Amino acid sequence: MTTAPQATRSAPFGGPADLILRGGPVITLDAANTVVEALAIRSGEIIAVGSAADISALKGPMTQVIELDGRAVLPGINDAHLHGSWLGARWPSLFFGGGDSGHDGRLLNNADERRAALRKTWALLAAHGITSYTEPGIGPGEDQGETGCFGTAMLDTYVELAGTEAQTARVTMLRLFGFLDGASTFADMRAGLAVPAPSTDPRWLAIPGVKIFADGIPPMHSAWTRTAYPKGGYGGLMTGTGDEAERLAEFTAMVELAHGMDLQIGVHATGDRTIEEFVGIIEKLGGAGERRHYLIHVDLVSGEQLRRMTAAGIGLALQPLIADHTADWLAGAVSAEAAASAWPIHLMLEDGLRAVLSSDAPIASFDWRRIIASAAGLLEQRGVAVDPAQLTRLLRMYTSIPAEQDGAEGWKGTLEPGKVGDLCVLSADPYSVGAANLPEIDVDLTIVGGIVVFDRSHATAESIIA
Repeated sequence: MTTAPQATRSAPFGGPADLILRGGPVITLDAANTVVEALAIRSGEIIAVGSAADISALKGPMTQVIELDGRAVLPGINDAHLHGSWLGARWPSLFFGGGDSGHDGRLLNNADERRAALRKTWALLAAHGITSYTEPGIGPGEDQGETGCFGTAMLDTYVELAGTEAQTARVTMLRLFGFLDGASTFADMRAGLAVPAPSTDPRWLAIPGVKIFADGIPPMHSAWTRTAYPKGGYGGLMTGTGDEAERLAEFTAMVELAHGMDLQIGVHATGDRTIEEFVGIIEKLGGAGERRHYLIHVDLVSGEQLRRMTAAGIGLALQPLIADHTADWLAGAVSAEAAASAWPIHLMLEDGLRAVLSSDAPIASFDWRRIIASAAGLLEQRGVAVDPAQLTRLLRMYTSIPAEQDGAEGWKGTLEPGKVGDLCVLSADPYSVGAANLPEIDVDLTIVGGIVVFDRSHATAESIIA
């Protein structure tokens, strides 16, 4: 994409810049999709974007200058659904597309192992330009969990390391009061929410809400569907016990409780019946509002449900790479019609719907370049040509829109004066190669709060993880 540099925009003057990047396309992903030649950071925040000449005027004797030499700058990548503690514990094993973890038992057994897992994850993410992520489910529901990755002790470790030099990615966390991918109850959620979340600096560790596992996945016939599976059954909710009505009543009570406490709710929901019930509950409550509730996975969501979600302020987190890995598996479990309409990403691109791309690592790779390429492939299967405008939307789904999901669009997600200096430098302009070829581009630098946390030119081979 070629866009003429715009007039310099800057925050109030307060001295020279600490860091200047100049000489390449700075893709701000602001509302106008402004592309400029240079950017300046002071005290961890962007103070100006504009022409190389104007930004160079902010150079002082102590200013660090990074010459881009044609390389491109993007806002830091925000993976809105990534299990950070689990990724660090399992690496290099992924459930899809990775090796054997070599672990037969509990992964994290003590505080040192928990700290090491987070440091490993933060190093991996830094090497890939990821500066923020959502940890979707940590809390007492997993205190007896088999991995040691999701319980209260892990929350304590996050709090311990939050804002320290070790942390190179900002974290948004949802608390968990049931088992990961398993049962939960209203009683446990009510008891858990009676204990306040830890007090933290929300720019480093924000804890705005809760995660609810509502159903399973279609290939296991555990997603709750409106039409029967070819082999029989409709799946069901995992909330509470008893018959369908009792489980739905439990789910409704859990949603109403968290909503009434002004907490964000992230719901694991893959079946269209589960999606239908959650949307209906939120509609009756008057919409999500500033709580910014969202659904996760939404494999079998319909276009009509997406329209209602938009109207109710309900977002969604999609994982295209998982769709690639599991498409044949899903097709063998549901009707041909359901399989053909699954993951309708072409219906998720309209303004107003807060739809984000994410990885669900370590289920699949956290490499956002591969995930955007996968999303582009899904769009092309639906007859949508991925032109520069569509690529811009996909990039927003990994930067500015996740910031909105985090309720943090006022201070991160785009490269604008007054926002934090979180960005990545790519070896080439993504618009010059196109979405399908993004995996061919290297991440050369990652900067968080104006500090370089990854530099490919100085990295060891072991730290650059493909």
